[in-house]
Amino acid sequence: MNSKVSGQLEKYFHDVKVDCPYGMPHTAVYRQAQFFDLPQDMMEILLEAGFRRNGNYFYTMKCYDCQACIPIRLASDTFKPNRSQRRAWNRNRDLQVKISPLRINNDKLAICDKFLRERFPGRGNSALEYYAGFFINTFAFTQEVEFWLDERLIAVSVIDRYENAINCVYFYFDPDEGKRSLGTYNIMFLVDYARQHGINFVYLGLYIKEVKAMNYKDKFKPYYLLQDGEWRQHG
Repeated sequence: MNSKVSGQLEKYFHDVKVDCPYGMPHTAVYRQAQFFDLPQDMMEILLEAGFRRNGNYFYTMKCYDCQACIPIRLASDTFKPNRSQRRAWNRNRDLQVKISPLRINNDKLAICDKFLRERFPGRGNSALEYYAGFFINTFAFTQEVEFWLDERLIAVSVIDRYENAINCVYFYFDPDEGKRSLGTYNIMFLVDYARQHGINFVYLGLYIKEVKAMNYKDKFKPYYLLQDGEWRQHG
C-alpha cells in the first residue's frame, strides 16, 4: 500500500476472497475498506495508489497467484488520439453533453438495463442494483455525464471528479447506437474536459491484457500503468 495511505488508513482494510470476476483461473483477493466520509485529497491519494471505488468501498486487487489487474490512467496533457479515435470524435459532434450530480430516473434505468442485458447476458444484473450498490456513495463528488441526441438520452458516464483527477466509475449506452463508438467518444470527451479544466489525470480503472473487455484501454496512448509502485508510460 502507498506509504501515504498505509500510515492513516491501512488498519481499516481487510482481504476478501472471491471467484475472479474477470474469468481468470485464480482466486481474486479484494483488499478493501468501507468509508462514509473521506477528504478529497485522501481520495486522490487512494487513486494514485491504484485503488478503485465501489459504492462506499475503496479496494485494490491483491491476488496471491495473479497480477493481471493493473491500474491504468491517462494524462490530459500527453494523450494523442489516433485516426480511429478522431473519427469517433467527429462522428459524435452532433451530441449534446450535460454534466450534473448523480441522480436516478427511469430513462437512465431503462438504458442501463438494456445495456446490461445485451452486453452481459445471463448475469442477472440490474440497473437499480448498479446505482444503489455501485454508483451511489456518501463521500465522493460523483457526477453523471449525459450524452443526448436531440431530445433522447443515449449514454451516461458515471465519474468521480476531484481537483486533480477524474475517476471513471462506469459507462453505459443504448446498444442501438453501437456504430457511434460511444465508449471511445466518452474517454476522449473526459480527457478533453480534464484538459480544459486543469485536471491532470483520468483514471480508467484496471487494465487486463488477457481480457478483451479490459484491454481496449491500451488503444488510448500514451497510457500509464501502475507497476512496482510507479506510474510508467506506455505507447
